[in-house]
Amino acid sequence: MKTLPSTWLIALSALLLSLNLAAAEIIGKVIAVADGDTITVLAPGNRPTKVRLAGIDAPERNQPFGQKSRQHLADLVFGKEVRVSVVDKDRYGRIVGIVYVPLKIPNGEVIVDVDLAQIESGHAWAYRDYLKGLPAGKAGRYVAAEKDAKETKQGLWTDKNPEPPWQWRKDQRSKRQSGAN
Repeated sequence: MKTLPSTWLIALSALLLSLNLAAAEIIGKVIAVADGDTITVLAPGNRPTKVRLAGIDAPERNQPFGQKSRQHLADLVFGKEVRVSVVDKDRYGRIVGIVYVPLKIPNGEVIVDVDLAQIESGHAWAYRDYLKGLPAGKAGRYVAAEKDAKETKQGLWTDKNPEPPWQWRKDQRSKRQSGAN
């Protein structure tokens, strides 16, 4: 009997794991909002689960618009039951997912893609480095929403030259390193 080479087994395991993550969902109540792209969901079994919103990057807390971004996200989800469509797990062990929340409207309710809502309102960027893992069509919608928010000067786009969080974090690391020398 032939056996598969170990590299094939590793690749197959990675594929199965990614399929399992992609099919996973978490339903629970949002018990904390850390910033404009990270929440904590009380998952089944009363397990607090950190969730990083997929495909977006919001200003950091100490960055301009950071508090407004966090507050907008909190207004959308804090204390509410959400559904998280799991996309991946990040290097910090957080679930990365698309968060959906039902919002009441006069004739019923609508399910809102919270990640997209953060971009549309000008409270986050479409995080282009991490769009490739999203379901079909999502990446294009996120990029288009950012363009619309920018053109209509929503949220952080009221600033003439808002600094993307990935650049802000890089600048902060450089400052700390140069201060340490």
